[in-house]
Amino acid sequence: MLKRMRWRFVWAAMAAVFIVMLVLVATINLINYSIVTARQDQILAMILKLEKMPGMPVNGVPFSGHGWLDPPSPEFQYSTRFFVVHCDRNGNVLNIRMDFIASVSEEEASEHAEDVLSRNSSSGYYGDYRYVVEYGDTDISIAFLNSANELQLIRYVLLTSSLVALVTLLLIFGLIILLSRRAVLPYVRNLEMQRRFISDAGHEIKTPLTSISTSADVLALEYEGNEWVKNIQKQSARLTKLVNNLVTLSSLDEATPFPTKTRFSLSDAAWEISESFSFLAKASGKDYTQRIEDFLEITGDKNAIQQMISILLDNALRYSNAGGQIQLDVYQKKKHVWIEVFNTCEPISQEDIAHLFDRFYRPDKSRSKNTGGTGIGLSIAKAAADGHGGKITVKCPSKNSVKFIVTLSKAT
Repeated sequence: MLKRMRWRFVWAAMAAVFIVMLVLVATINLINYSIVTARQDQILAMILKLEKMPGMPVNGVPFSGHGWLDPPSPEFQYSTRFFVVHCDRNGNVLNIRMDFIASVSEEEASEHAEDVLSRNSSSGYYGDYRYVVEYGDTDISIAFLNSANELQLIRYVLLTSSLVALVTLLLIFGLIILLSRRAVLPYVRNLEMQRRFISDAGHEIKTPLTSISTSADVLALEYEGNEWVKNIQKQSARLTKLVNNLVTLSSLDEATPFPTKTRFSLSDAAWEISESFSFLAKASGKDYTQRIEDFLEITGDKNAIQQMISILLDNALRYSNAGGQIQLDVYQKKKHVWIEVFNTCEPISQEDIAHLFDRFYRPDKSRSKNTGGTGIGLSIAKAAADGHGGKITVKCPSKNSVKFIVTLSKAT
C-alpha cells in the first residue's frame, strides 16, 4: 500500500507539472505564432495598398517614397518575396504581378489563386506562403507572401520549447522520485505506529475478552436462558470478531502482507468455503447457486483468499433480501481468474456503492438491521485482493442487486 501511495504521489505531482509545462509551451508558441502571423499580415496589407496606388510601376522599386508606407529598412524590398493575383468577381485571372518572385510561374500563381478562392477564407497559410484575399467592387486581389523563413522559425520554436519541456519533465520526474520517500516518510511512520498500536491493543484486548467469554459461558450453564447472559455472549463474540478483523487488516497494510506465497488450487479453496454457505443460505430461505470451474490455480496465500471469498459470501448472505438470490462464480478468462459474488438486495444508492470498501462504512439502512456487521469485512477483502496484485470492484446489474468482482492472475 505504501508503494502504491508513493507512486500516486509521484504521478499526481508529475501530472501537475505536466499541465503547467503544457500550458507554458502552448502559450509561448501561440504568442510566437501570433506575432509572426501579425507581422506577415501587416506586410501583405502594405502590399495591397501599394497595388492600388496610381502610377505603380510594373518593374522597379515599389516601396520607396510613399510616406507611412515606407519599409522598415532599405533591404526590405530585396528580402521580401511576394506575388499578387488580380481576378474578377467570378475568379477569372486578370493580371499577375510577378516582379518580386522568381520561384513561381504565372501558371502556378493562377493555380494557387484558384485554390485559395475555393477555401472561402480571407487569410491563411498556403504551403510556404501567407496569403490575404481582398474583395473590391469589381475585382479580387490575392497577395501571396513567401513565409518559408517565418514558418521555419515557428517550427523551430515549437521543437525547441517541446524538447526543453521534455528534458525538464524528465529531470523533475527524477527529483520527485528521489524526494518522494522523504515526502511520504511522516505518513509511513504514522501508519507504522498505527499498525503497531492496533496489533498491541488487539492482543491486550483478547485476554480480557477471553475471560469475559469464558465467564459468560459458565453463567449460561448455571442460568440457562438468561437474557443478560445471552447478550454478554453475543457482544463478546462481536467484539472478538472486530478485534480479529482489525489485527488482520493491520497485517494486510504491511509492505509485504504475504511474504510466502504458494501455488494452490483456487477451485478446491472456493469449494471448501462455499459448502458451508450453501447450507446457511438454504436455512435462511434464500436461493444459492454456484459455478466453480475446475483446475484453476493461482499463486498466493490460500488462507487470505479463502477469507476474502468467505467475506464476500457472508456479506451477500447478510445483506440479501428475504427469499433473495445469491450466486458464486469462479472461472478463468484469458490470463486471469474471476471470482464473482452476486446477490439481490434492497435498493442501494450510488453514494453507498462508492464507499463500500471504506473502513467501518455501512449503508445507513443496514445499520437499523440486526446484521451484526462491523463495516470492515469488505476492507479486508480489498486489501487481500490488492496484496495479491489483483483488483476488486462492485457493480449494480440492477437497482435491486449487487455484484462483487475479483480478478487475480492465473498461476503460470
